[in-house]
Amino acid sequence: MEFTFGTVALVFFVIALVFIFKTINVVPQQHAWVVERLGKFHAVLAPGLNIVVPFIDRIAYKHSLKEIPLDVPPQVCITKDNTQLQVDGILYFQVTDAMRASYGSSNYIQAITQLAQTTLRSVIGKMELDKTFEERDHINTTIVNAIDESAANWGVKVLRYEIKDLTPPAEILHAMQRQITAEREKRALIAASEGRRQEQINIASGEREAATLRSEGERQAAINRAQGEASAIVALADASAAALRQVGAAIREPGGMDAVNLRVAEHYVDAFANLAKTNNSLIVPANMGDMSSVIASALQIVKAQK
Repeated sequence: MEFTFGTVALVFFVIALVFIFKTINVVPQQHAWVVERLGKFHAVLAPGLNIVVPFIDRIAYKHSLKEIPLDVPPQVCITKDNTQLQVDGILYFQVTDAMRASYGSSNYIQAITQLAQTTLRSVIGKMELDKTFEERDHINTTIVNAIDESAANWGVKVLRYEIKDLTPPAEILHAMQRQITAEREKRALIAASEGRRQEQINIASGEREAATLRSEGERQAAINRAQGEASAIVALADASAAALRQVGAAIREPGGMDAVNLRVAEHYVDAFANLAKTNNSLIVPANMGDMSSVIASALQIVKAQK
């Protein structure tokens, strides 16, 4: 009897442990557990300690409320200009309603994946090949808006979609590479021609400025020379006028006329003396021997100028 009692006690102890473990449930942070009671939705357990009725309630679904990256399988899309384009992307979503995520769709991950692929094909089909590379942000935004509207019924919030890779066919890649090379060569030629043009403009501008500076310098030099010559002529005229005034004043003084007579006679004699030293042919007055008459004629001229 003691062995039977001990066995029963052990059985009850095990049942009690199972009952406790079934009753107490600890939900981790950023998780949500869906509880069904007798096969029907009962509640969503929040993070922390939760108590359920054993054998009546059961944990039917466990969802993570964290942001989840979902790799969308690559697929071939046809662009508006009938070019095949392989597109690979990644989708970020988050479960916001655990109850809808459990009962709104049999597999919400597969549902949003398929919807992302079909929406992507539709968006790519409205664009030409070149636009698909330029408008990635537009493609991403369009896909997110289209999926998010439908995913709301599945308790899922689509946060963003990113295109990882756009791969056109090999022949298209080669053609694009040739186009890029030609465009770069064109830009290089344009840049070289612009450089040569600017160089010629700079040289012409420099020569024009140098010629202008030279002409300005020559003009200023001519002005300076003319001003110098004018100043010299004025100074010479002033000096001659001053000398003449002094000579005139000296003649009017007592004995001035005698000095003039003597000076004229000296110059007259000196001039003929110098002429006599050369072989020149000269015409001399007939009364050359009468020096007094010559001097008297010169003095008459001086008096006439007074």
